[in-house]
Amino acid sequence: MFKENCFIIAELSANHGGSLDIAKETIRAAKRAGADAIKLQTYTADTITLNVKNPHFKIKQGTAWDGQYLYDLYKGASLPWEWHKPLYDLAKVEGLVCFSSPFDTTAVDFLEELNTPIYKVASFEITDIPLIHYMASKQKPIIISTGIATIEDIELAINTCKKVGNNDITILKCTSAYPADPEDANLKTIPNIAERFGVKSGLSDHTMGIEAPMIAVALGAKVIEKHFILDKSIGGADAHFSLDEAEFKKMVDAVRLTEKLMGSVNYKMTDKKKRSREFSRSLFVTKDVKKGDVITKENIKSIRPGYGLHPKYYDDILGKTFSENIEKGTPLKLGFINN
Repeated sequence: MFKENCFIIAELSANHGGSLDIAKETIRAAKRAGADAIKLQTYTADTITLNVKNPHFKIKQGTAWDGQYLYDLYKGASLPWEWHKPLYDLAKVEGLVCFSSPFDTTAVDFLEELNTPIYKVASFEITDIPLIHYMASKQKPIIISTGIATIEDIELAINTCKKVGNNDITILKCTSAYPADPEDANLKTIPNIAERFGVKSGLSDHTMGIEAPMIAVALGAKVIEKHFILDKSIGGADAHFSLDEAEFKKMVDAVRLTEKLMGSVNYKMTDKKKRSREFSRSLFVTKDVKKGDVITKENIKSIRPGYGLHPKYYDDILGKTFSENIEKGTPLKLGFINN
């Protein structure tokens, strides 16, 4: 599913403004911005929480959503299930991969009907082992965010996938703060995830700006996920930390440039490199000399350009004699030296 280049996901989340038309245009904008995929979230308020108004269900975490009850937040943010098929169909037309994060087994069953190509486990669902087991059993590539996870949580989630024979696992470093502070990003975890757990790794980014994805790619991230919104004036639960089309395109361009800059381990002599070697040091005759003159520090020197003998021969030829008359400014050759 993933290409050689980093797989860039535009997360629609709650940024549909309650309008199918906005959701559709967001997919078109994601394509224009250079995304590889659009990700949805498949839940209803009833499949993700309870409609209970007691303190357990009231948000009080110092977030933009404080004071709301979970049920009310998710009711307003959820993507109607009847919109999924037209959005999947449009994404296919646009050449984007469309997939989703299901939040219960009924959502998995629904997404299977759409032949979803990938499953995403949201950060707060990493402890829902029965749900991960059910997702993984569908034998689709599975992406798991780790915003609240301990090492033990990550190990358990990975092992749950492997127990059902699903080894196509990508783990995303994630900070579950909206927006996330740079000092909490800890992007060095990305290569450690790949090494420690033997999986692909990437970043689900909630920081403001585009610097974190660039650094993540330089550290080996195979997947970048970033919240995407058509226009921030739409508002909604996730608008304040989402990128609009211009910002997302800037991020994609920066990621692709980073990939070019990283390149590969390469010591080969390219044509450009060979031409540049003309400006390197080499041995030149620095004054007119006659046949039989002794080679000294006064009549040869290591200088630019690089048309003469390699400077590594300098000490070896001192004290030997010239085999012919040579003018000042002539590149020194082995043929000019008596053995």
